[in-house]
Amino acid sequence: MVDVAQATILQASPDESRAARRNMITRALVRNVTADSGPSDALFHFEQEMADQYARNRISFSPIVLALILILAVMMSFIGDPLWAASWGVGVLVLHLAATVVCRRYTALGPNQRSLVDWKNRFVVVEALYGLGWAVFPFLFPMTGAADTLIGIDVVRFATVIVFMSLSALVAAPLPAAAVASTLPIAIGLGAAHMVSPSLIDMMVAFCALGAEAMLLYLTGQLNEQYAQSLVLRAEKDAVLAELEQGKAVSDEARRRAEAANMAKSQFLATMSHELRTPLNAILGFSEVMRNEMLGPIENDAYKDYLNDIYNSGQHLLKLINEILDLSRIEAGKRELREELLSLVSIAQDAKGLLDLKARQKNIKVSEAFEEHMPKIVVDEQAIRQVTLNLLANALKFTPAGGEVALKVGRTEGGGQYISVRDNGPGIPADELPIVLSAFGQSSISIKNAEQGTGLGIPIVQALIHLHGGQFVLRSKVGVGTEAIAILPAKRVVSAFTDDNRTWALMRARKPAQLRKAS
Repeated sequence: MVDVAQATILQASPDESRAARRNMITRALVRNVTADSGPSDALFHFEQEMADQYARNRISFSPIVLALILILAVMMSFIGDPLWAASWGVGVLVLHLAATVVCRRYTALGPNQRSLVDWKNRFVVVEALYGLGWAVFPFLFPMTGAADTLIGIDVVRFATVIVFMSLSALVAAPLPAAAVASTLPIAIGLGAAHMVSPSLIDMMVAFCALGAEAMLLYLTGQLNEQYAQSLVLRAEKDAVLAELEQGKAVSDEARRRAEAANMAKSQFLATMSHELRTPLNAILGFSEVMRNEMLGPIENDAYKDYLNDIYNSGQHLLKLINEILDLSRIEAGKRELREELLSLVSIAQDAKGLLDLKARQKNIKVSEAFEEHMPKIVVDEQAIRQVTLNLLANALKFTPAGGEVALKVGRTEGGGQYISVRDNGPGIPADELPIVLSAFGQSSISIKNAEQGTGLGIPIVQALIHLHGGQFVLRSKVGVGTEAIAILPAKRVVSAFTDDNRTWALMRARKPAQLRKAS
């Protein structure tokens, strides 16, 4: 059915409405596109689906029709001649079973084993024979008797025939020719039965029978169009699903390649530590020896300036490479945590002390607020120290002279611990926060108003905190400032009411894997 949808949808322009496209598809399915061309593939598939629907209808209605035939045969044996009623019942029952068997044989064959034209002709023939069998039914009723009795018999006969004509039309609706072959003989038989002894009422009943046939054929045509429309909608749905599946497959493949490329990059950088650092260390070492004139004076001042530039550029490049390598090792899964039982307050105090000189040079006040009686926590000291230094360095970098930076350490509501660094710098626009959190990302205001960095400090902080199983939160408002919060989970906190060393030993004995690596 996907081919049907593709063959027909392509004929509609993109600007047409969905309803117009469906009408175009329906017209393409139910008739040839050109008068002189043979049946299109779409028409062939449509007719095959209609034949399948007819066979399914005939098989599904078979038990109901079988029961009604038996009931009518028994009823007619009491009203009319029992022998004729039994003969008619057996004959119609055989025709009904023959039609059902033909449909079952059709459904048992594969699509490539069927000759659609031959099978449609068989369907029309069995429906015509079935209709002829029912055409005899009106003649089974008594033709003479009291007037009231005859009127009652006429009503029952007319109602019964109309019900079975409707049922036959419903079953054969997917094949209009079969519907005509099934219902027309019944209508003619009903009209002929009333014309045996013509009266005004009999003539009216005969014309009503033909009118009912015309109405049923019209309704059959409408039902056939509904079948066609349902096939079109199903074809469109299958086409859309196929496109979605194809798009998903392409997306998954692109994502897999991107992840593989990113992992290859991270693994490459993670293994390039020695190759990148060794030449830089040589450059820094020799430039420092020459700058300090350890092997003799340098009389040319320009050379001294060049050496200073070489040394400073090498330091900057080494810092950049170290940050790239740190982030790459984390992304490649090669950064293992060397966990210890430490005080988060002590780490924060040490980091603040290392950056006090830089704060004084910019006349920035660094305030501290440490919660008292903080229990110790199991962390990688180097990683948490790097987190604190990066957050403080960023705050000092982007805070103007005379500003303030606040360093806080405390407990979370869930029992964890956090380190918070807040400044009153220019702030970050809300739409640029994802950029700042990405590697090499910098906000536009920071680039304009502060010294530029590598853009790796915050991503490294975020990666190290996630490696500990924690959470990193960045809040900012333009013109007010920025607050960075590194949150460590409660499972890493050691209770203050237990002996620290004993608790640490128990934790190592129970969960050594979780203590060697962050979950």
